[in-house]
Amino acid sequence: MALERDARIARIVEHAPDTRSLFLRAERLAYRPGQFISCLLPVAGETLIRPYSLASDPEDDDLEICLNLVPGGLGSPYLLGLPVGAPVRFTGPWGTFTLDRAPEAETIFIAQGTAIAPIRPMLRRALSTAPRHPLRLLYAAESEGRLLYRDELERLARRHALFTFEHVANGALRDEVARRWVEADAERSRRFFICGVGDIVPALRDLLRRAGYERRAVQYEKW
Repeated sequence: MALERDARIARIVEHAPDTRSLFLRAERLAYRPGQFISCLLPVAGETLIRPYSLASDPEDDDLEICLNLVPGGLGSPYLLGLPVGAPVRFTGPWGTFTLDRAPEAETIFIAQGTAIAPIRPMLRRALSTAPRHPLRLLYAAESEGRLLYRDELERLARRHALFTFEHVANGALRDEVARRWVEADAERSRRFFICGVGDIVPALRDLLRRAGYERRAVQYEKW
């Protein structure tokens, strides 16, 4: 049985009316950039189990989860309705979608909406470990105004010459990946870390692997 842990909401940051970060204060948790926790939510007389990627760094004091309101969902309305000080129980950390240091190749991070959460600590860890190859983020969202952590990403891009990030519309994500990293050249040594919602994730995985990228070079997590 997984060990259950207790936390309390120490702080709430509202990114948009339907999107927030909850900062959970708990006993120090050892985890790797990219991992997630499973929150145990008492809803309608049942305990719902909902996974949330950690948007924080392992060195941070609090655990940050970032979520938006899911229409018709049960977990997100419950969590988004909690005030500062409310208790949250969870298990974890879980997951193998992780990165501990900058890869020895050009690396492309692809995120969609709140799925930037696990990518954010991966990027920060890669940039802190003296990367020797370009690190690129392609971030899909409805508009540039919906890019989470935009100011932070811009600061990182100014500070690190090897890091760049770009916004792309949600509906154009597959075509952009194909144009930039499949059709543009025959280079197939790049690494990819992909996180998003629904069918776009396996679609990108299959596109890249069919194009000749090694299976282990295309890491992904589907929400």
